[in-house]
Amino acid sequence: MLLHTTVPLSRAWNSWSDRPAEMVFLPLGVRITPILYSSRSRTTSEIAPRSNTVRLGRHSIDGSHIDFETDHSGTTVGFSATKSDPFTIRGEWRGVTSGEWGLRFWVTITISAEGGETVTFDAEKGIALVKIGTRFVAIATADAPIQVTGHDTIAALRADFEANGYFHLASRSNAAPTLALRFNLEMMRQGAYCAAVADSAALAIEKAIAGLGSRPAEIPPAHTAAYDGALDAMRDVLAWNTVWDETNARPYTAVTRIWNLGKFAVWYNDQTFAALLAGVFDSDLARENMAVALAGATPQGNIACIVTSNDAWVDRSQPPYGALVAWQLYQRTAEISIIKASYDALARNQRWWRTHRDPDRTGLVSCGTSDVGEGLYKGTAFAARNETGMDNSATHDEAIYDAATRSLSTFDLGLNCALALDAEMLSKMAAVLGYQADADEFAAAAAESRKLISEELWDDGRNIFANRQRKGGFVRSLSPTSFYPLLCGAATTSQAEHLLRHLKDENTFAGAFGLPNATRDDPAFSDNVYWRGRIWPNVNFMVWLGLRRYGHFAEASALARQSYDLFMKSWRNERIAAENYNAVTGEAMDQGDTDPFYIWAALLPMMAVGEICDFDPWRGWTITNSGEDVAMGPMLTPAGAATVTIRDGLLVLALNGNDFLRTRIRGQLSNIVVEKDSIGFTVFAAETITGTIELPSLGEDAFVAVHAEDRDVNWERVLNGEIKLPPASGSAGARIRVVFS
Repeated sequence: MLLHTTVPLSRAWNSWSDRPAEMVFLPLGVRITPILYSSRSRTTSEIAPRSNTVRLGRHSIDGSHIDFETDHSGTTVGFSATKSDPFTIRGEWRGVTSGEWGLRFWVTITISAEGGETVTFDAEKGIALVKIGTRFVAIATADAPIQVTGHDTIAALRADFEANGYFHLASRSNAAPTLALRFNLEMMRQGAYCAAVADSAALAIEKAIAGLGSRPAEIPPAHTAAYDGALDAMRDVLAWNTVWDETNARPYTAVTRIWNLGKFAVWYNDQTFAALLAGVFDSDLARENMAVALAGATPQGNIACIVTSNDAWVDRSQPPYGALVAWQLYQRTAEISIIKASYDALARNQRWWRTHRDPDRTGLVSCGTSDVGEGLYKGTAFAARNETGMDNSATHDEAIYDAATRSLSTFDLGLNCALALDAEMLSKMAAVLGYQADADEFAAAAAESRKLISEELWDDGRNIFANRQRKGGFVRSLSPTSFYPLLCGAATTSQAEHLLRHLKDENTFAGAFGLPNATRDDPAFSDNVYWRGRIWPNVNFMVWLGLRRYGHFAEASALARQSYDLFMKSWRNERIAAENYNAVTGEAMDQGDTDPFYIWAALLPMMAVGEICDFDPWRGWTITNSGEDVAMGPMLTPAGAATVTIRDGLLVLALNGNDFLRTRIRGQLSNIVVEKDSIGFTVFAAETITGTIELPSLGEDAFVAVHAEDRDVNWERVLNGEIKLPPASGSAGARIRVVFS
């Protein structure tokens, strides 16, 4: 009987559990679990990140290649796993450094099944076998195990090792619910196993033995040269944090596989960011994460701030970024089903904010905590602050909790900007879905919010946006949400210019590492605790998006470079992807209030990737040729798997492995639309637009017409697949559409 059938077959074997070394075949619930034993310390390790030192290495989304290292009692062991097909996985281990004689350090490969089925070992064939329903899983090893022991559980195996050591023979068995194949690093410093699934024992054994001899090709780097390793880092953080939620029988990308907050834990914002990151690689995983995020939608209309196996904060929400993510996923995949699945919950959430968090009916919202549910902190100022996601930010220090309205006394700038952006994105979604009345409603709501933000939350005295008391003046403390009016389009041209000056002010937001979540001249900055002074990846990402929206590409690129350098400081050698960072030193783990492998850390390298290829909410699919060498991909696009390379100034866009577009024009191609009979794009060049764009996959006779700025281009300008652009102003951009047969 198949247990879990909702996961695509390509991902069935994967690192689904909270033990990163454990490979699980989800449809059958079969687990291959390495256990380490040190005689020196008489301790075992199940290689769990909360208990053991683990450096998580590369991890493809489908689990076709996984590697990592772990330390136990002074010995370092490296592990890897590869798949030759969806039903076969090959694992390896190797001793890297020794902390004791290898004879006394044991690597044990355990086999168990979720249903408790008996695993047997055939000593003559050297094969472990388990039957589940009508299917068989066989496990072959490169070397015969030194001994095979049987146990009821992995915990019992560990207890046996720790109580009796490795000389103990009484637990020998060839049949048990948990069968342990024991090896040591003296005799098997390197070892391998292969597990294969089939519909007969003989076929499973044949595949397992054959799989031991097959070595799948190494996965090539996904990103080299400019912003080296950024796309690889995004993939690895995403894939390692993708686990199986046993409580709800669903896959999802956890905020981090390291925290222990119950059997599952979902923050609304974090889960939508996981969906955004997944969309770069795998549309199925993006859908899964979006569905998990919206599973927190409540009957009253909000989306719960957090839902875990222990608690649900339904009295409060988090900033509404779901529509932004859904829209960007639609842009990247062109699959209308993604916005169809999300729209109703997101639309209800937008309306909930405006009816439940605007007690004075001003059109601007405040944070609050409704009288529903039984969540921890419900009805407190802290619960209300949770709605910004910036729980202990100094911007809340002057906010007073009003029990009568169950809200804070301040208009929160970041929250209002998120709400305006959400309405704008919902309007786009509604238009695509054909809901014109909704599209008009949300467009009007976005416009009204932008107007109020620009007029009511702009502090003329400091020339910056800030939180404000509903019945009074501006609060003193600032955060990078002061730049969020760029994100939602609320800043006037003059206001935007002032914001750029603040962005570059080393007394407030500028510095070697930016952006701090309390200005450098704020007393809260020196606290260096959580939202008081530290750098947060999700905030940098939002400011970067806003700068790009307003066309401040130089400033956006500078922030992307800072963010990439900050991330790589801890990633390259330590493989740390931190929840937040020190704004002075750039250190990740200098204090205890950060997690070392947090999902939204991948937004920092995502900005670097976006500098080259992005799906901009306003400019659509964009590719930028800065002239700097790069090779990046594959990534999902509406036209298929794309790679982007730039060599010696020549940009090449390849789709599904074939060169599709080439150009030496320095600048940006935006609003790229590839259809069956045409391609369209807008060219923004650094100076004057001139040069050629080549479509090598199409012969000259395939072109029907070329349109530049809505005028036919002479046929002489199309030669051997090249489109020769007439000189034009780069600042205005030129829209090109090539129609072909």
